[in-house]
Amino acid sequence: MKRIVKKVAVLGSGVMGSRIACHFAGAGIPVLLLDMAADGPDRNRIVNDALASAVKSSPSPVYTKDVVKRIATGNFEDDLKEVATCDWVIEVVVERLDIKQQLFEKVEQYRTPGTLITSNTSGIPIHLMCQGRSEDFIKHFCGTHFFNPPRYLRLLEIIPTPGTDPAVIDFLVEFGDHILGKTTVLCKDTPAFIANRVGVFSIMAIFSLMDELGLSIDEVEALTGPMIGRPKSATFRTADVVGIDTLAKVAKGVFENCPEDEAKQLFVIPAWLERMVANKWLGDKTGQGFFKKIKNDRGASEILVLDLKTFEYGPRIKPKFASLEAAKLIETLPAKLKMLMSGQDKAGEFYRQFHYNLFAYVSHRIPEISDELYRIDDAMKAGFGWEIGPFESWDAAGVAKTVEAMKAAGFRVAAWVEEMLAAGHHAFYTIENGKRKAYDPVSKACKLLPGSDAFIILNNYGDKTVWKNSSCRLYDIGNDVLALQWNTKMGTIGGDVLSGIQTSVEKAESGFKGLVIANEGANFSAGANVGLIFMLAVEQEYDELDMAVRLFQNTSMRVRYSSVPVVLAPHGLALGGGCELSLHADKVCAAAETYTGLVEMGVGLIPGGGGTKEFTLRAADEVQHGEPENIPLQNRFLTIATAKVSTSATEAFELGIYRTGHDAMIINQDRRIAEAKRSVIELYDSGYVAPVPRTDIKVLGRSALGALLAGINGMQKGNYATDHDALVAKKLAYVMCGGDLSAPTLVSEQYLLDLERQNFLSLCGERKTLERLQSVIKTGKPVRN
Repeated sequence: MKRIVKKVAVLGSGVMGSRIACHFAGAGIPVLLLDMAADGPDRNRIVNDALASAVKSSPSPVYTKDVVKRIATGNFEDDLKEVATCDWVIEVVVERLDIKQQLFEKVEQYRTPGTLITSNTSGIPIHLMCQGRSEDFIKHFCGTHFFNPPRYLRLLEIIPTPGTDPAVIDFLVEFGDHILGKTTVLCKDTPAFIANRVGVFSIMAIFSLMDELGLSIDEVEALTGPMIGRPKSATFRTADVVGIDTLAKVAKGVFENCPEDEAKQLFVIPAWLERMVANKWLGDKTGQGFFKKIKNDRGASEILVLDLKTFEYGPRIKPKFASLEAAKLIETLPAKLKMLMSGQDKAGEFYRQFHYNLFAYVSHRIPEISDELYRIDDAMKAGFGWEIGPFESWDAAGVAKTVEAMKAAGFRVAAWVEEMLAAGHHAFYTIENGKRKAYDPVSKACKLLPGSDAFIILNNYGDKTVWKNSSCRLYDIGNDVLALQWNTKMGTIGGDVLSGIQTSVEKAESGFKGLVIANEGANFSAGANVGLIFMLAVEQEYDELDMAVRLFQNTSMRVRYSSVPVVLAPHGLALGGGCELSLHADKVCAAAETYTGLVEMGVGLIPGGGGTKEFTLRAADEVQHGEPENIPLQNRFLTIATAKVSTSATEAFELGIYRTGHDAMIINQDRRIAEAKRSVIELYDSGYVAPVPRTDIKVLGRSALGALLAGINGMQKGNYATDHDALVAKKLAYVMCGGDLSAPTLVSEQYLLDLERQNFLSLCGERKTLERLQSVIKTGKPVRN
């Protein structure tokens, strides 16, 4: 019988519990959220306050505020019996074994046999929690460890007990992947499981190296952040966010409960860390930790950093290392890591010592915490935000060469690594026909990674390259489908990318079913190349600027009117030009975490790659019988005029960027490219016919223009918009109304594109627009002028 989860109970509404409830609700599943009964008439005050606090928190735990409607609240005394109506019960109460066991005893009085029952513990052995419970309870019980915040950190560790039914584990792995969008990693019931075991080891190893090499906190942050594919929060900022007491607790837990761990001494808490815990300097939760935010003499916010020798806070200092400066010129992370580890300065020594420590440690954790090395990499990428995992990093450095260097430096690797190299396997990962294989220490062979057919990673198709230029690469991903990606900074779109899109459409039309456009890395696209626009505008190269805008518009229309389907699979940022491409695709398969919008107003421009035209066209199509014709137009105008960016793919549907019933949200980001490929095949096989250019778009002319201009003037007089904001908004209104027409008129797409381009170019000649563009180039943010 196929198991279906129609309703979930979450027991405990603290930071984790309330956010787990929000994530399930965001996935479309009704939730019952319970906590202790409060004194007084409002017995649900504790749970309701916790949920309200979670929804107001930043970053938001919900895709849209409406998600909360799927969460019902209650308390353990009055409402625990309601777990009988739930298909999955998740315990998220305080980390004390006795309290958890007592709660499970009560739950079993009401739980329906066959119901899933799991704990979100991060530190208590899973098998101890179900002692004394019934056979059915034990059979359906395991650990499901979500990482905080559950919406954004994609790791879900699943930890079975000896009594857990294997079918339950199989179901949770699949459910976590397909429904919750998680990287589900099967773990053994060992202290701290996988991610925290390796992640906290990494942090403690860095603490030790910092003392040994005499590095400051600022220096360590520079060495351990994005430069090596780690989050911007690097090491110490991560500790502040997680909680310094939590970090110390996990480290102590490993030290006390892992007597056979060869690196056990690294988990001993440094004296300065003990002092911080004693001082209650625990990070964000107490307002200060390794960093402290203050208001300076000018009233501006300033971040101070702790000096671990004096225990006083002082201004941050930007460190400089020769190795880091040289590495900035290297584009790919594997090549960058290899270079950094060969550096001859203090940074190079740090990278060698740290990675030798890390490589040795993870080699010895097999088979203790996992039988498969890829699970450790998956856990670190999904749980700690590493761009590549430790074994992938080891591959980048060169396994055989590094092992010899490690031996010379006194580091001992596990025997299975030596056996792997002796047998002729020179890397932990290999790629064959676009499929990734990982070395398996048990069978001593390379095995295909699970889900290889469901996940498409474009970088695995390097040997299937059909065409490329300096920015783009076009792959044959099988089944007569092509896929294009580009590798520019932040996915910005310039001439090379536009040429690449046009060429890719052309090649797809000559013998293929269609084209997928997607990028890997952090973002799909941050929009058009602002630097190029600024340069051409400052030098008053208006003919070239006109050609550049025409090229973008023509590319958008080439995507729209291709003779084969073109499907986009955006994720992360999909702004400006990245959003405009989505507006013109046959279908969009967007990751749930896609932040998209037409943001050109912020830099003093209007959308010039077809975005203004497309929003005008959609507004005309949205007019309902009996509805004032200007209402959809006003809504679309405001979305552009306020540079509204969706906080999720769900909100992008609400903004009308994605089309309900047509485009798709893919909750597991890793599946979006495979889903886009499936959509291309489905569209083609169902008898795809290219759409016909529109000539029947009804624009409203002066009547609507007058209303929009009146609204803009009101915002300007109320000081809600600067004079330049008003000027740009008026240009936008002019285009969206079809110009100064005396009456509503039917126009073509090309008519609107011409209006769009002309007004975009006119704004490029405005001094304040140039100031905004320059500010974005220098600081990443537009100046308000």
